[in-house]
Amino acid sequence: MTSPTAVIAEDEPLLAQALQSELSRAWPQLQVVATVGDGVSAVREALGRKPDVLFFDIRMPGMGGLEAAAQLADDWPAGEAFPALVFVTAYDQYAVQAFEAQAVDYVLKPVQPERLARTVARLKDQLARRQGDDQGLDAAVERLRHLLTAPPTPAAPLKVIQAGVGQGIRMVPVSEVIVFEAADKYVRVLTAAQEYLIRTPLKDLLPQLDPHEFWQVHRGTVVRASAIESVTRDEAGKLHLTLRGRREKLPVSRLYAHLFKAM
Repeated sequence: MTSPTAVIAEDEPLLAQALQSELSRAWPQLQVVATVGDGVSAVREALGRKPDVLFFDIRMPGMGGLEAAAQLADDWPAGEAFPALVFVTAYDQYAVQAFEAQAVDYVLKPVQPERLARTVARLKDQLARRQGDDQGLDAAVERLRHLLTAPPTPAAPLKVIQAGVGQGIRMVPVSEVIVFEAADKYVRVLTAAQEYLIRTPLKDLLPQLDPHEFWQVHRGTVVRASAIESVTRDEAGKLHLTLRGRREKLPVSRLYAHLFKAM
């Protein structure tokens, strides 16, 4: 029987070293095959190595642990067992409550041997019962969806987007926007005829958008529901949507595929 493997994603080297050291005592058979410090590298290493367990820090530069896990779930090959997920976090009452509500395991910083021992016991049990099919992936997607789509703090409805154009500012009515799409350090704001760039992060815009009018379909994409013309599935089983009056196809994440079911 091969030894179980793990990837650790933690941006603080001393904490990553401490976690690996405690793991070596609590679970000597576990092989840590990669330790990385950011979410993008975590996704890359996990896809390349197909570990049995993932330890993802919640807060990392750029892409945090939750977002990295969601990206990984979206890119994970169908039919392969998805890794067991453990989130590493400084104590946060609301985060801990959310994890417990979704039966997602977590480890608090600094790592406590007794708490880690309980996590290891649960992981061993989970791996012993894991099946080599999509059940683990489906369960992970469902839990991540709930964690990522927790009700946001209410904010005043956004009526106008103030987009910089040259030396001036263009006032773009939200009623004309059909897509918000994250792009590097900007968010693309698309209307039927124009495109603008703003610096406000998509996560800050979301609480100000009517969820009945705007649907998040991907980690970096929010679309006006009434502008969606069709949704198609490619040969790999991935969903893509087409908007009225536009040629490009926008990918739909596994986390949001449940939005599109025939009535």
